[in-house]
Amino acid sequence: MDTTLLPEITGNAQDEDTRVRDWRVDQLWQLGVPRLLARAFADDVDWHEVARLVERGCPPLVALQIAW
Repeated sequence: MDTTLLPEITGNAQDEDTRVRDWRVDQLWQLGVPRLLARAFADDVDWHEVARLVERGCPPLVALQIAW
């Protein structure tokens, strides 16, 4: 009889939320948004929209303002 147990899941939803938020901050920062502003807006903007605007030549801060 197989008595192998599933591995215990560690961490919690808050940790995952923090990792996702930090990742969004990094995405905005890599697009040229200053890190302080990236932290302030990470939960309020769609970084994909900011990326599309930046790729089309929009300055990062203007793109952030438009997406917000």
